[in-house]
Amino acid sequence: MADHILIAYIFASVIGFILLYAFIVLKNARKVFPVTNTAKTISIDGHCRSEDNDADVIIVGAGVAGAALAHTLGKDGRRVRVIERDLTEPDRIVGELLQPGGYLKLMELGLEDCVEDIDAQKVFGYALFKDGKNTRLSYPLENFHADVAGRSFHNGRFIQRMREKASTLPNVQLEQGTVSSLLEENGIIKGVMYKSKTGEVMKAYAPLTIVCDGCFSNLRGSLCTPQVEVPSCFVGLILENCQLPYENHGHVVLADPSPILFYRISSTEIRCLVDVPGQKVPSVSNGDLSKYLKTVVAPQIPPELQDAFIATVDKGNMRTMPNRSMPAAPHPTPGALLMGDAFNMRHPLTGGGMTVALSDIAVLRNLLMPLRDLNDSYTLCKYLESFYTLRKPVASTINTLAGALYKVFSASPDEAREEMREACFDYLSLGGVFSNGPVSLLSGLNPRPLTLVVHFFAVAVYGVGRLLLPFPSLKRMWIGARLISLLDKHIGI
Repeated sequence: MADHILIAYIFASVIGFILLYAFIVLKNARKVFPVTNTAKTISIDGHCRSEDNDADVIIVGAGVAGAALAHTLGKDGRRVRVIERDLTEPDRIVGELLQPGGYLKLMELGLEDCVEDIDAQKVFGYALFKDGKNTRLSYPLENFHADVAGRSFHNGRFIQRMREKASTLPNVQLEQGTVSSLLEENGIIKGVMYKSKTGEVMKAYAPLTIVCDGCFSNLRGSLCTPQVEVPSCFVGLILENCQLPYENHGHVVLADPSPILFYRISSTEIRCLVDVPGQKVPSVSNGDLSKYLKTVVAPQIPPELQDAFIATVDKGNMRTMPNRSMPAAPHPTPGALLMGDAFNMRHPLTGGGMTVALSDIAVLRNLLMPLRDLNDSYTLCKYLESFYTLRKPVASTINTLAGALYKVFSASPDEAREEMREACFDYLSLGGVFSNGPVSLLSGLNPRPLTLVVHFFAVAVYGVGRLLLPFPSLKRMWIGARLISLLDKHIGI
């Protein structure tokens, strides 16, 4: 009987919250995100390309965003010039998991074959582990083509495949060079200055310059307000000769102090990412990091992986990387645009970065498709302001979810936060609508901010119900009130 009352209370609360949230959104929508249809003010056949321009579009950087964008615009007939600092295969410990929503965008852009012939692994969901318990969460893929799933792979192999595909287009030119600055004239970006592979200082011109030079961008400062936070660092390891408890699934261990991730990146290798809160990890040189991994981390991971984990640590095969988070805060600038991690970053816990980047590319491609001429910089800049509005459903959902889940999945001495953590695990373990909704958000298959808010609210109400049943106490009521207040900190309600 108590369960029926609790469920009824949850749904009544959710419905009330939906109505309140919808009212607030509708009230502020025009004020916050004005949409102006200025497409008709951009000439599609009135201007000729300037003879001074080397291309229609210059792309700075050929990572996931830059390479995918080069192929996409090149396929649409644009003359594209890509300048990348290093065209050899990248070697990173993140950017190795593409969610199903990202794979759908890859298909939309005609790049799905870039996950072929790189020993990529299909991913069908997640497995969560906490205090000896575990639960499996499957992606809701029933209504999609059989090939639609997540993909995990070596990041560098994926990028090289996209670079190779982009370079097969005759109107796409990839060259190695280091861009030092944007060329600006009367407030308009005209192109870039860069140093070629041979050390020669050169200039390249185009009506539109798109900066995709990643999280270490030295150009973003003039195009946005960079507010980069580093909530934690990853320690990356590759485990060999072992099996995951649930093959073809990502594994998330809700450990103390923060999550540990496992997922297969090839038929023989499993990536492990250990999250360490703060901006520094224990020292590698004096053995503190190795000791931390073996004494604090190893006992918390699934038993099937412990021997391989410790063996990898003993070999010293560890790499570290700070996790960055940066909201999208652009300065609309005539002649230039930011994309990818140079523009917007979120905690990589949920593996949503590539999904956001590919979705942004699809939005931009659709906006640019009807425009033959890009030379009217001020009008084009005004027109592309709609890009920031159109990207929000996907980007804001994935960004908010990444930050919120990192906070919820991390251990805390705060009783309310610990209750939220336990409630989230148990809520997802209920299965059915309780897991399908959140997993559809995580996977990028259902990028709806309101759905995100509803499920976080439901988790909070579920947690309060657990505290108050069967007999409430003043302490439990106080913890419950604080648990509800955490919604504002986690998702901004």
